[in-house]
Amino acid sequence: MGEAAPLPPWTEPAEACLAALRGARAAVDRDEPVAVDDLPPAAAHALSLAVADATARRDGRPLAASLAAEAGLDAPATAVPVNATVGDGSVDETVAAAEAAVADGFDCLKCKVGARGVAEDVDRLRAVRDAVGDAVGLRADANGAWRREEAERAVDALGGVALEYLEQPVAAGDHGALRALRGRGVPIAVDEAVNAPSGAEGWPDPVEEHADVAVLKPMAQGGPGATVAAARRLADRGVDTVVTTTIDAAVARAAAVHVAAAVPGGGDRAHGLATGGLLARGVVDDDPAPVADGRIAVPAGPGVAGEAFDGVV
Repeated sequence: MGEAAPLPPWTEPAEACLAALRGARAAVDRDEPVAVDDLPPAAAHALSLAVADATARRDGRPLAASLAAEAGLDAPATAVPVNATVGDGSVDETVAAAEAAVADGFDCLKCKVGARGVAEDVDRLRAVRDAVGDAVGLRADANGAWRREEAERAVDALGGVALEYLEQPVAAGDHGALRALRGRGVPIAVDEAVNAPSGAEGWPDPVEEHADVAVLKPMAQGGPGATVAAARRLADRGVDTVVTTTIDAAVARAAAVHVAAAVPGGGDRAHGLATGGLLARGVVDDDPAPVADGRIAVPAGPGVAGEAFDGVV
């Protein structure tokens, strides 16, 4: 079972993904090999996940165990914490949403910033920290909205807020700004800078001089195995990995939970996998990887989720 959920700018457009999958299907019908690494990322994700799921089911073990073994990593976590996402509201709205998430059992929050002025975003984050206390992890995600000068002002003002990290404060290609923001009191994470279809700016190099954390989307990385392999390389360079989705449906989202469990230290940090509620409807009635008290248990059946997706087309 595989899934493609193309979502530019992180992956190829839907039309290109569909064309690539049709081409792969035609090659299989001709009994020709398919070069998965040559496919655009969402299409590659669908095919590589289908193969990985089939292999893990054949071997009778969860996908996370297969991924960890293939990458030479320790046994995966059995559950992963996840962050709640708090949208870009006013100070009062942001605090209310943060408090509601904590009441629902989340102990890590990611607040969206960048659509308002820097001063207002700083006020919002300070208010959230005051409201939820020091025991709750707090992250901020600008989605590349700030210019370098704005990002520097934000980082300098947020030193006392104890952010776990500030995600993609500047545009994906502004590697110089990322490097300049390191070591100023707020850890820096990258998302758009490391999740993009081929032909984009490419990863900042060396990545450990530009980021403390890499937020990896398996759909944008070309599949679960590619993502775990990237996470191992990052860990070797002192960069942590957080796993999130491109607003995937249940198949890819459950697979991403396995990825999060398999990456180095994956059970010790919150991941961005509480995204199922952003979809109008799902592909199955019962989500095999639901959020409960701010955590997701890794599906224990063979493959992605045992028989949970049997019959899903």
